[in-house]
Amino acid sequence: MQSQPTIDFRHTLVANHPQRVSQIRHLLADSGLGMDNDITLFVEAWSGTQLVGCAGLAANVIKCVAVDERLRGENLSARLLAEVENAALARGHFHLFLCTRPCNEERFGRSGFWPLARSGNHAVLMENTPQGIARYCRSLSAQRKGGENIGGIVMNANPFTLGHRHLVAQAARQCDWLHLFVVREDASFFPFSARLAMVRAGVAHLPNVTVHEGSAYIISRATFPAYFLKETGKVQQAWSEIDVLIFRDFIAPALGITHRFIGSEPFCAITRQYNQTLHELLASHIEVVEMPRLKATGNAISASEVRHLLKTQQFSRIREIVPDSTFAHLEAHYRASAEVA
Repeated sequence: MQSQPTIDFRHTLVANHPQRVSQIRHLLADSGLGMDNDITLFVEAWSGTQLVGCAGLAANVIKCVAVDERLRGENLSARLLAEVENAALARGHFHLFLCTRPCNEERFGRSGFWPLARSGNHAVLMENTPQGIARYCRSLSAQRKGGENIGGIVMNANPFTLGHRHLVAQAARQCDWLHLFVVREDASFFPFSARLAMVRAGVAHLPNVTVHEGSAYIISRATFPAYFLKETGKVQQAWSEIDVLIFRDFIAPALGITHRFIGSEPFCAITRQYNQTLHELLASHIEVVEMPRLKATGNAISASEVRHLLKTQQFSRIREIVPDSTFAHLEAHYRASAEVA
């Protein structure tokens, strides 16, 4: 019987070792995988001078797990997962996620990961506990409100504009209660803490609105693991479907949400596709209410326009399309920095 090769595991910080990262890219490419840019650490498996396996970590998300084809069937992927989980634990990340092709679901299941949602044959999102989503739903249920019409909105608010405020106000008028989720990941121009503060200040006048801090179960397009999906269209489809299915099957029932409110999207094709996914997957479960965008000086208001105006210091124009509370934040944090520069 041939003895198994001796495997050494090494931890590599991506920023410090470009040459080793280049080797990792080649290993991933041999497995038909790309490399997501937000990975900060790789656990590598070495057999002598040969790189034979890797697993990446981006905060609490495991990505880019690959094993040299000559060592498949040797339980190396399970050992890599154990190593990268220990690395995550050492960094304070106890609740872990991974996203993979559905054909790998059973393999990762044997290593202690449970499926959350699946996008056809493209992707399955998994987490390292069978109780994670149940715990989250129990915490949401504690904030459940009574009424026949319970609304839900998910927004990035990058930043919070008059268009966002109009959407929230119109939805609140149509509901007994409205639950508003702010996407949590710090992958936007404005950090999560600033976006959350702007949203809370902007809707403080509405008595029937609960603002929720987004969780890992509100999936950000910017951080969705896409390394195993080469086609951009498939990435967007997988992200959209997984995010909407988690909302439909877990978040909405926990809060009794009957309506999901969205703004029409005249600018961004990706958001238009997401809106279409909402209509398709929530049909017969939750009513999707799509509202026209609020306009200012004839044009639909967009957060991207605010960001552009901010970069060019056009505060008089910004004042026309954001609430006073958002304007105060922008003026305090960005006009001053521009003057210093």
